[in-house]
Amino acid sequence: MALLYPLQVVANAPYSLYRATDEYFSTHHRLLRENETLRTKNLQQQVVLQKLGALTLENATLRNLLQLNQSLAENSVIGEILHVGRDPFSKKIVVNRGTNHRIVAGAAVVDAAGVIGQVTRVFPSTSEVTLITDKTLAIPIQIERNGLRTIAFGHGRDGTIDLPYLPANVDVRRGDKLVTSGIDSVYPIGLAIASVSDIKVTPNSPFARIVCQPIGRVEYNRQVLLVSQPPPPADMPVVSDEIAEGESATVKSAQALPEKKALPKTTHPRSARPTHG
Repeated sequence: MALLYPLQVVANAPYSLYRATDEYFSTHHRLLRENETLRTKNLQQQVVLQKLGALTLENATLRNLLQLNQSLAENSVIGEILHVGRDPFSKKIVVNRGTNHRIVAGAAVVDAAGVIGQVTRVFPSTSEVTLITDKTLAIPIQIERNGLRTIAFGHGRDGTIDLPYLPANVDVRRGDKLVTSGIDSVYPIGLAIASVSDIKVTPNSPFARIVCQPIGRVEYNRQVLLVSQPPPPADMPVVSDEIAEGESATVKSAQALPEKKALPKTTHPRSARPTHG
């Protein structure tokens, strides 16, 4: 048998070679399929991870908005941005909340950091929001440090806010925080808007050029909070009873006075003509 073993090896060599080759190619194809499957799963998991990051950020934003919603006594509704205007000179967005959700024109639009715009047009299911950096939007503001009240205007393309028509010696400093004054009955009082970033004074102008940077993430949000002032209570008296009684008494006494009669016309003695008899 030992003498026949080399002959057996030679005789089985083609079969062994065929079997080894078949096994090699089978293993190769199997590895290729597994590799392709793993590549596909890896790509799917990468997409899931990307969505997870976006969902995590969205979850954090919603948590901040919910905390802000709980701290506001005004009417507030969470909305999502549906459309962003493509005009570089117009800063407007569209959100998925409208009159069906009790949204009114003039409502403030805020994020977790501060005001980002105002509702300018309302439709049944959507609303148009003009951002605070738009040139057409003016906001009554107050300097938090000293209580100075003025009007802030959007500057346009560079995403800043201006405080125009303030004298050169105005008490405004870099880093001052701008908040809503609430005197227009549109924005709730005390919402953060911007901080002063630059102050320029020129000898030829009596006014200072004050540039501010918005505190809210005007260009980065997906979810926003729409805040409107609550209507006055229905039982709130417009005029007190004492004033109403006093006014009614004054009207009655004025009506009781007799009307002035017209005095008869008199002729001056010197102007009378003599009669001839």
